[in-house]
Amino acid sequence: MSDDRMSSVVRPRPDAAVALRPVAGGRIQGGFWGARQRVNREVTIPLGGERVRESGAFDNLRLAGEHRGKVFADSDVYKWLEALAWERGRAEDDDLARSYKEGAELVAGAQCADGYLHTHTQLTGRERYSDLASSHELYCAGHLMQAAVAGSRAVGDRTLLQVATRFADHLAETLPDDALDGHPEVEMALAELHRETGTRSYLDLAARLIATRGHSLLPLKGHHGPGIRQDRVPVREATTVEGHAVRAMYLAAGAADVAVETSDLALLDALERQWLDMVATKTYLTGGLGSVWYGEQFGGPHELAPETAYCETCAAVGSIQWSWRMLLATGKAAFADLIERTLYNAVLPGVSLGGDRFFYVNVLRVRVGANPDDFRAPARGRQDWYGTACCPPNVMRLLSSLDHYLATQDGDGVQLHLYAPGTIRAGDVLLEVETDYPWSGRVEIVVRETPGRPWTFSARIPAWADQAAVTISGASGGTSADDRPNDRPNDRPNDRPVEPGSYHRVRRAWRPGDRITLDLAIRPRLTTAVPRLDVARGQVAVERGPLVYCLEQADHPGVIVDDLCVAGADLRDGTAVAGLPADVVPVTARGRAHVHREEDGGFPYRTAGAPREPEHGGPVDLTFVPYYAWANRGAGPMTVWALMHR
Repeated sequence: MSDDRMSSVVRPRPDAAVALRPVAGGRIQGGFWGARQRVNREVTIPLGGERVRESGAFDNLRLAGEHRGKVFADSDVYKWLEALAWERGRAEDDDLARSYKEGAELVAGAQCADGYLHTHTQLTGRERYSDLASSHELYCAGHLMQAAVAGSRAVGDRTLLQVATRFADHLAETLPDDALDGHPEVEMALAELHRETGTRSYLDLAARLIATRGHSLLPLKGHHGPGIRQDRVPVREATTVEGHAVRAMYLAAGAADVAVETSDLALLDALERQWLDMVATKTYLTGGLGSVWYGEQFGGPHELAPETAYCETCAAVGSIQWSWRMLLATGKAAFADLIERTLYNAVLPGVSLGGDRFFYVNVLRVRVGANPDDFRAPARGRQDWYGTACCPPNVMRLLSSLDHYLATQDGDGVQLHLYAPGTIRAGDVLLEVETDYPWSGRVEIVVRETPGRPWTFSARIPAWADQAAVTISGASGGTSADDRPNDRPNDRPNDRPVEPGSYHRVRRAWRPGDRITLDLAIRPRLTTAVPRLDVARGQVAVERGPLVYCLEQADHPGVIVDDLCVAGADLRDGTAVAGLPADVVPVTARGRAHVHREEDGGFPYRTAGAPREPEHGGPVDLTFVPYYAWANRGAGPMTVWALMHR
């Protein structure tokens, strides 16, 4: 099943070494993500345009006066334009079209005659490519190319595509052989520009940049070694991810693009090894990445302290970009599982429910009395913008393009990865999805259009769904697959076990009106960490379906969140929480709170075995709320991990 006319964020060439390809059209219509997309469209994107304009980035593109803002300020404009493009593809709007036209024309007007474009360099007179380690010239070029591809695919607007191809031609012809940008990003953009235009030199340049990295060619940055810029170990030799988390994700995504477009299976194998190690040793429960504030980077294996987590929102977006490419390449469910975890719990906390405030950093614990000594500190609450404004427009463009991450297709059928109400168009197959996920685990997929030949429908069964079930009923209504005459291949879906962490596949000659029902049996559960994660020993977290939960001070007056512990495993769905949307399902549990006495003051350590065990007060009713929703009722103490009282 194929459709060459499809619009998608990632579109492998026909001969690419991939197992799956994006569907021709997915459309979210309502539900959880529909509501988030509406806020993104009506609030966040317009606000982003105002903030980017106020930052001076638009004036920079007019090439008038002194450069304002960061050296990479151009990229804020490009990411915002990319969000506009995908949003216009979802539903055209005069205001969106007008904003896009203004921005695209500004970008085109700033380009040099030979194709070069980087307003900081142009306005300061600095020699081109003379400080690639810090200038972000290629980084900005990459975001320009991605915005250009989005405009071309979403609405057929080629204004930015002409700018991007002229710049890419310039780079392919003039960039020195040993050139490397200190911030990877252009690699996946060049690969996608190759996919959009068919120009091989763009892919060749991306491959060259990836092969050049890892030989300590970039100058050192402060006290950091070459690993901070992914320049310590060649990509195909690396066994893990290291350094600046966002840069690592962008580089890995670009390398995956090059690997599949050149059929470099050895490179793809290396990337899968790195991904597996990252998930096993360097990923927070939320899917967040980066545990070291200094350098915004990965720490060592299992260095995942909750209160000092960095978990930059951009790193979560980059993780989804990499995992999506690995999912297309391999078809393995683990990549989709991480996409879902990261999307709900590491990207979504980066923007408020109202869509107008943002987190740059996403910690898993804020203690009582935490010192908000940094503008990024979550103890300050979400901010309306940042001087380094990479995260807000990154969230905008992901939410605007989220429809493209729902499903894929191959020569045998359709695969559904993320669950949201709407429609899936894959060639001559049209599916309608009905669900209240993630609040409910019931997902119904109705076949609306289908060819006469058999094909395989595949549904991802999340790794946490240990009691999932799949049933099928026919167009005539009410007849289960097990009762229907066995006149079609594999007409009995439950003859095979429904295995968590895999795809449940049903192959048959489908008929319009056939209905597939998934029951993912969403219920609250306690989660513990492996022993090597010493900061979480003796502690538990609460999850429900794909959502990670947390304890927030707002729901526990009279006690201190730092002192709360969970007493027993009796978790229940709660009722509406004051100050949060009515559809949010909290989780309730019984708990205890430590009792502090005056004699407990002073040095906070005691000889082992000498003091009495901490005393606990009476029972406390605990209310856990989804982690993505915290800090929407004011900033305050919060924790994902809590002690388990036994």
